[in-house]
Amino acid sequence: MDITKTNLLDLDHKAMVDWFVKMGERSFRASQVMKWIHQRGVTDFGQMTDLNKLLRTTLENTAEIRLPEILSEHISADGTYKWLLRLDGGNCIETVYIPETDRGTLCISSQVGCALECSFCSTGYQGFNRNLSVAEIVGQIWIAHKVIGFRENGHTEIPTESLSASSLRSGRSKITNVVLMGMGEPLLNFDKVVTAINIMLHDDAYGLSKRRVTLSTSGVIPALERLREVADVSLAVSLHASDDELRNELVPLNKKYPIKELLDACDAYVSGSPRKKVTYEYVMLDGVNDSVKQAKRLVKLLEGRPAKVNLIPFNPFPEADYKRSPKSSIDRFRDVLLASGLVTITRKTRGDDIDGACGQLAGQIVDKTRRQQKRAAIAAKG
Repeated sequence: MDITKTNLLDLDHKAMVDWFVKMGERSFRASQVMKWIHQRGVTDFGQMTDLNKLLRTTLENTAEIRLPEILSEHISADGTYKWLLRLDGGNCIETVYIPETDRGTLCISSQVGCALECSFCSTGYQGFNRNLSVAEIVGQIWIAHKVIGFRENGHTEIPTESLSASSLRSGRSKITNVVLMGMGEPLLNFDKVVTAINIMLHDDAYGLSKRRVTLSTSGVIPALERLREVADVSLAVSLHASDDELRNELVPLNKKYPIKELLDACDAYVSGSPRKKVTYEYVMLDGVNDSVKQAKRLVKLLEGRPAKVNLIPFNPFPEADYKRSPKSSIDRFRDVLLASGLVTITRKTRGDDIDGACGQLAGQIVDKTRRQQKRAAIAAKG
């Protein structure tokens, strides 16, 4: 009879302790195994040399470390990496690594596709299949650490079929920040995302600080209110408009959670932490939301709030009905915000030549929403 093995990538430290104790082992085994998996990148229990032989055999029989599979790797002219990763069931997600002089940022996905349907986003256009497991979320970090570390050791080709082999063992890579800004709405996969965050923050795993893990949301208010109690990581909010009428069009979730309620929830999220600010993301769409009038509305909306603004030049995809705002329009919009005292940054577009920029991630999705078929039917009628 086949025994279903526990994928240890699904377990944060507390769950790992509970799992070992249930096996009759001492709780410190959780720390040992987590360090082997997440810090040393080892997936072969036989190589975990500070475990006794009997325990290693037991682990081989009852547990596994199962990762997504790298289907392809693309490297941008600006040094950005994008991986297409295949999951159980045949769906694929995309993960992006953005190297900079003083940091390395990994953008990870939380869902296969996205249950929301923001009109300017390639992921939303593709539809939605399912939430990712903890192992599939954390596995993106494991793979990126391994591959980037491998590259930094001077290797050029990644033998993806044996990625977990000991021959690829390398030092820690330069990933300093993780952003949940890839495919999906993280707060609609709340429990799995929070467990994955616990692993990212734990000293026996990746040891990231809360300020170096950022969750980006379109504004699922009830989950946002829960998040501060259990994770309290940095928060980015996809705003993109300064009034409900336009945001209803760009971010349909706004019809359920309008701007005022969203901003109040964001204020509450950072309350009690005077130095913390919410990053409001604002994609710049030519002739849609980029006028000086709209910039002034945004200033009024965020006045007195613990906020900073990230202006994102729109990254086109084939089905998009929008165009990127000209640089002159973006600069004018930025200058209005800066003149008001709002901390404002125009995000540098990275990885657009490999479709790895913000809003371009698509993957390969078996769409349960039949979103594209519905669009085609509407177009045929009209």
